[in-house]
Amino acid sequence: MTPSWETLWPYRAVLAVDARGFSAHTSKTMQQLNADIQQVLAQTLSAIGMSGRWEQRMFGQHTGDGYVAGLEPEVLPGLVGCFPEALRQVLSAWRNGHPGQPPLQLRVSIHVGPLPTTGLGVPMVHTHRLLDDQALRDLLARANPEVTNTVMIISQRVYEDVFQSGCATGDTLSSNFSRRLARVKTFEQPAWLHVPGLDWRLADPAIFETPDAEPASEALPAPSASVSATAAPGSVTFTQHGPYSISGYSQNINNTFGGNGR
Repeated sequence: MTPSWETLWPYRAVLAVDARGFSAHTSKTMQQLNADIQQVLAQTLSAIGMSGRWEQRMFGQHTGDGYVAGLEPEVLPGLVGCFPEALRQVLSAWRNGHPGQPPLQLRVSIHVGPLPTTGLGVPMVHTHRLLDDQALRDLLARANPEVTNTVMIISQRVYEDVFQSGCATGDTLSSNFSRRLARVKTFEQPAWLHVPGLDWRLADPAIFETPDAEPASEALPAPSASVSATAAPGSVTFTQHGPYSISGYSQNINNTFGGNGR
């Protein structure tokens, strides 16, 4: 008797966004913001030459305070490399067109994996876990909303597929991402943070410490897989207080940020 087996679902790139401070708005404003978010995404993807791909997106749906959709995985270099800066510019234009309103700030997560046409599956769950990572939330909480409107996190799989492929990613480099161990509920996986225009070598490590008004982070950034030959020697000590009473973390500063190789 021939053993039974099933074909693997096609790989999908999953793009998810979430608006900061969405729950503070009225129900009417929420409806308008959700429509605006979809329009912002359409404009951003059109700006990087993906309007046709966006029109053919799979399992697109609003998530209340955001939006999620599936795209063909071959567009990942554009999503990782060109999308964040284009989104920053579109959101800046949105702010200028809505004087008197709080700036719209978006968290972005990108993952990839086998998914059916419904979008239901583990890669979808992991995409949303990445979107809920506390460090990603903390970056926007610390940022000046008039300056920083976009923060992004990508999975380890996406990072490797894009930067090990050698495909062009616009002006974005692998060193524009900072490695972190993302922990949300039972989810715990390496991931990579990106803020358009931010040089992680100039970033204060305290950027990962939570402001007093926000919940405490549960994890600090993990060291990158490679060390730059030009990184300054020395050690630095981080202090963190959270629900698990974590404190006293020491890390050689050479291994904290960046990551050009594996």
